[in-house]
Amino acid sequence: MLTEMLPLGFELNTIAIAGASLWSLALYLGFSPVSEWVMQQLNRWFNFAERSLYTSQSEFEKTKKARESQNAFYASLFSIVPFLVIGALLNWGVEISLGRSWAISMGILACIGSGVYELGRRDGQSSD
Repeated sequence: MLTEMLPLGFELNTIAIAGASLWSLALYLGFSPVSEWVMQQLNRWFNFAERSLYTSQSEFEKTKKARESQNAFYASLFSIVPFLVIGALLNWGVEISLGRSWAISMGILACIGSGVYELGRRDGQSSD
């Protein structure tokens, strides 16, 4: 695997990765308006930061549509990072207090609960 090809020996804790991923998915689904807000703010910041790289207005306008699409893609990828960090902390807290098997089990329950909540929230929005 990957750890065998690298010269430095390190071990990946797959249970911690799975637990943190489950918790971060639950947080991402449960707080989807927050994730949309984070994505919009990152997109605004990427567009602003990229504008400062161009000295010519014509060159900036020429590639504007492609760059904005690329920045939206990067913003959607980077909007996951805060949820991964908080999910890892939640997983660590449950692991410390209840044990590893409970961290995975509660992560699965949190994913199911937040998924049902998100479906109900979107259904409520569409009926208005």
